[in-house]
Amino acid sequence: MSKLKVGQKAPEFNLPGSDGKTHQLSDYQGKNVVLYFYPKDDTPG
Repeated sequence: MSKLKVGQKAPEFNLPGSDGKTHQLSDYQGKNVVLYFYPKDDTPG
C-alpha cells in the first residue's frame, strides 16, 4: 500500500454513507473534502 504525499490527489474510491447511499470521491470534485475515520465506540483503536 502506498502513502499519499502532501498535495497529492487521492485516488477514486467509494464508501457507504450513514444515509444508506454510496458516495464516491468524484461526487465532490471541486469541493474541499475532509475524511475522518472514527473507530466504532467501545472498540480498541
